[in-house]
Amino acid sequence: MMTLVSEKIWDFDLSVALGEISQQRREQALKFKFEQGQRLCVLAYQLLKQGLRENYGITENPIFTYNEHGKPSIESHPDIYFNLSHCKEAVICVISDQPIGVDIESIREYKERLVNYTMNEAEIAEIQKAENPASDFIRLWTMKEATMKLIGTGISNDMKTVIDTTKYKYTTVDKQRYIYTICENLI
Repeated sequence: MMTLVSEKIWDFDLSVALGEISQQRREQALKFKFEQGQRLCVLAYQLLKQGLRENYGITENPIFTYNEHGKPSIESHPDIYFNLSHCKEAVICVISDQPIGVDIESIREYKERLVNYTMNEAEIAEIQKAENPASDFIRLWTMKEATMKLIGTGISNDMKTVIDTTKYKYTTVDKQRYIYTICENLI
């Protein structure tokens, strides 16, 4: 597995970068109303291109196909699995020879209503006891979203039961301003 993370959202020429990516991804990036969203979309794709070049020697721009829930795969390389995510501070790309999921989120204040809707009783108790409840909530949220991205369902209605350490391996990294979690099948 290869993990690429970048906080260099403002360190490249957006117009040049837009010309170096696939038309499919360019159209996707330009759907974002604000420049930051466009940059995050482009940077995630650039990280994927870097990983494909370094790990597989693939130099062409990847074209995506999507499953019924919107999970992307690379059209000409269905045996290469990847997942992308971004928040306002950073972008992450993971590439693997097995299905993979990743989520990255900024640490921010959370709403109790969202906690009650997405977390089970044990998770709610864990958040309430935590030294930093906002950080703990984001950690659990990224675990849930990474799991759903791994299995390809997107955000489902049953977020309370999606974390399963008997089926999945979770790697969570706390970078103070944001947290990311990578989810893999246990082999």
